[in-house]
Amino acid sequence: MAGRVQPLLAGVVTALVGFASSFTVVLAGLRAAGASDAQAASGLLALCVACGLAAAWLGWRHRIPMSVAWSTPGAALLVATGPPPGGWPVAVGAFLVSGALIVAAGLFPPLGRAVAAIPKPVAGAMLAGVLLPLCTAPVRALVELPLVAGPVVVAWLALHRFARRWAVPGALVVAVAAIAATAPPAGLTAAALVPSVTLTMPAWDASALVGLALPLFLVTMAAQNVPGMAVLVGYGYRPPFGAALRATGLASLLAAPAGGHAVNLAAITAALAASPDAHPDPERRWIASITAGLGLALLGLGAGAATALVAVAPPILIEAVAGLALLGALATALASAVADPATREAAVVTFVVTASGVTLIGVGGAFWGLAAGCLMLLLFHRRRLPPTEPPADGPGPADHSSGGRSATPTARRTRPSATDPIRSAGT
Repeated sequence: MAGRVQPLLAGVVTALVGFASSFTVVLAGLRAAGASDAQAASGLLALCVACGLAAAWLGWRHRIPMSVAWSTPGAALLVATGPPPGGWPVAVGAFLVSGALIVAAGLFPPLGRAVAAIPKPVAGAMLAGVLLPLCTAPVRALVELPLVAGPVVVAWLALHRFARRWAVPGALVVAVAAIAATAPPAGLTAAALVPSVTLTMPAWDASALVGLALPLFLVTMAAQNVPGMAVLVGYGYRPPFGAALRATGLASLLAAPAGGHAVNLAAITAALAASPDAHPDPERRWIASITAGLGLALLGLGAGAATALVAVAPPILIEAVAGLALLGALATALASAVADPATREAAVVTFVVTASGVTLIGVGGAFWGLAAGCLMLLLFHRRRLPPTEPPADGPGPADHSSGGRSATPTARRTRPSATDPIRSAGT
């Protein structure tokens, strides 16, 4: 009995942590893109249901714990970019294009590999630049609302020290208590608490396709789908990358008219369902991912209440909770950006341009940051020349792609590698 209950409990925890840790980021992003409170609530509900259906299908079909989530970095991108020209309908159109690109990456593996081939320092720097504005919100909240934001930050620090998994949910609970004590109750009407689907007819704008749809696709792939695959490969699975992209891309397309921005493989919470904590037997952990998906879909019924709560709260307080949720992602992105001295300057240029929030010809800073970083690499990066003479006891010419080891087939890896999740996973 304990063996059957364990993956169910792991799935429930995964759903609760995933929802509570980042729904504020999603609502902040949708509202920044021009959504009304009703449209933002509809988007959150659509994302929860789409994630649940995709997770249930992938887990049942492949018997692998492939957890599915919304794109948290994508929501942060919406905050950094702001409303596109044409407002919310144009944003919905960009969501549809991004979903179609994810499906295309699943149908044509070279496209997925091309996205994964973006230099990690540049991709990490772009993500860090996108996350920075939200991650500074806790500091600004402490200055503007010290009596309200102070307990939230203290709760996050305490839980981060002793129960890191629950740090953001715990900070959210304290924030909710602070909002309930200080906000007027008029905004929490019964009608606002009922979840509903609000469909939006998409509109199209060329600058939004370049400045929002393309960066949303790249951020979702580089910061969610590829790391999500790496987590699964690291736990010994060989997940079908193409099937995962097709399923999550289709879920994104279905959620977009209702306001959902992007559905993808979970990266942050993926380990909760794929690790031995979910079940000692790796063949049984897929139950945890299905349970997490169904749990997230049920939590979507609270989208109306969550949005109503956010609507009556001080905006800086909601941004502060979202920023606390993204600090870990920012640290990882910065570490990836500056790890290699040879590409550090290009990464810094990418970070500065992206974080500046500059808009040129209607295209936001994320695109220009990526373009500037890649241009820096092309202009200034020099390939290291091979040594003129091999070591006296060496087996032959060095293969620099394998760290100087022999290029013979017997020296190559045959086991899956978490650093190359696309090649090591099936398509």
